[in-house]
Amino acid sequence: MRSFVKKYEVWIFLILCPVVNVPFVQARIEGFISESIYMTGRFCILLFILICLLLYTRGLKGVINLFKPMLTWKVHPKWYLLSLIFPSTIALITLVLKSTYYDVEVDAFISIKTTTLRAYLAFFVWAFLGEVVWVSYCIRELSKSIKPFYAGQIVAVFWTLWFIPVILLGEGILPEIPIVSAFIFMFGVAGMCAFIYSHTKSGICVLLLQSMVNLTLVSFPIAPTNGGAPTYTTFGIIYFLTMLGLWGADYLIKNNKKKKLQLKRS
Repeated sequence: MRSFVKKYEVWIFLILCPVVNVPFVQARIEGFISESIYMTGRFCILLFILICLLLYTRGLKGVINLFKPMLTWKVHPKWYLLSLIFPSTIALITLVLKSTYYDVEVDAFISIKTTTLRAYLAFFVWAFLGEVVWVSYCIRELSKSIKPFYAGQIVAVFWTLWFIPVILLGEGILPEIPIVSAFIFMFGVAGMCAFIYSHTKSGICVLLLQSMVNLTLVSFPIAPTNGGAPTYTTFGIIYFLTMLGLWGADYLIKNNKKKKLQLKRS
């Protein structure tokens, strides 16, 4: 039994993620758990399941290895910069396009909303838990057998499936998000996480990226409730297409380097 679970460890975990989330969300709807416990608890449950699974298949070393990417911080500053500005840049591009489409000044749409320090800390904690589960474990494990890009897209499917009960029940997420738009956006989010991690092996960079995604969603008027569903969908599409562009450019650069190296050897 242990050998079977170890062989399909990452797939078992990916399937468990959305399955376990359904009763947990329903428990919140029924009032069995408080909002504060629910908001962070849904992430903690994922980490708890993962730790239990790793203890069963790999022992304590597997759990320790799970957090190793969070110790990698010596990377080129450009990766920190990209992680810091990428989400907000996509948001600004979205709002500029929106202003052009409606033929109004961009200032009519660009407004930054501040929030409390407690909320910022919550976003950071959620980003940390999400990074450990979805990137440091899932994307890293899948990347051992398939290319990181495809690993990110596979994780995006299960990541979105995990979110769907939350979206449908409207508890603990930006309300009125179209499910198709959520899939598109998560393909972009997971793809960028895979892109950053594949180049840096740094959980800190991914943590910064995900923290900025959370802050961007609540600070800029791009959510369905304050920007409209079309704005959110456009934001997700641009995020996804830009992610594809970065992967494509990276592939061309690496391919050109290989060709030059082959020419030198010949």
